[in-house]
Amino acid sequence: MDERPIRDPYHPQRFPIVIVISGPSGVGKDSVMQALRARHYPFHFVVTATSRSPRPNEVHGVDYFFVSEAEFEAMIREEALLEHALVYGQHKGIPKQQVREALASGKDVVMRLDVQGAATVKRLLPDAVLIFLSAASEEELCARLQARAADTDVQIQQRLETAREELQRLGEFDYVVVNAEGALEQAVDAILAIIQSEHCRVHPRIVQL
Repeated sequence: MDERPIRDPYHPQRFPIVIVISGPSGVGKDSVMQALRARHYPFHFVVTATSRSPRPNEVHGVDYFFVSEAEFEAMIREEALLEHALVYGQHKGIPKQQVREALASGKDVVMRLDVQGAATVKRLLPDAVLIFLSAASEEELCARLQARAADTDVQIQQRLETAREELQRLGEFDYVVVNAEGALEQAVDAILAIIQSEHCRVHPRIVQL
């Protein structure tokens, strides 16, 4: 039996939720986040800390917090991260304080994570909403990775193999959204519909950190 409170239909209280957008490398997580921002909904978009160098056009504090290895290790020691992982030789993590402050302000929190990180957040925040983002096919995913021109052929094959493994964890997620080539806005529409439906639940999700 669900022990969460039942929403009052006459005076529905709004509880902020945590939305995790995840999926394999190359499915367009960053593009989806940018498109969500462009819609100007009152979400708090968590900025991930990373030890990797910025790519062209990436802005510190907007796309990521770019920090040194030493700075990232200090954040781990100080337990300042909700979750962190070493992904393809690069550290990535979610600062706890960002999430706490956003939830306290009543804002929904949207974060992008790899599949491993999404599982960690779900363990720590069971009421988080996990959305698995997918390309339309493995061939499309491969083409996107090649178009980025950021990896060698060997690295692309490694990412594809990891993607196959991550697809096996789809059952750990609440929703799946296909981000097909040329259909970014449709994928964003689907994510916004999911968020709206979550706020209409009889038993609201209540996230505590």
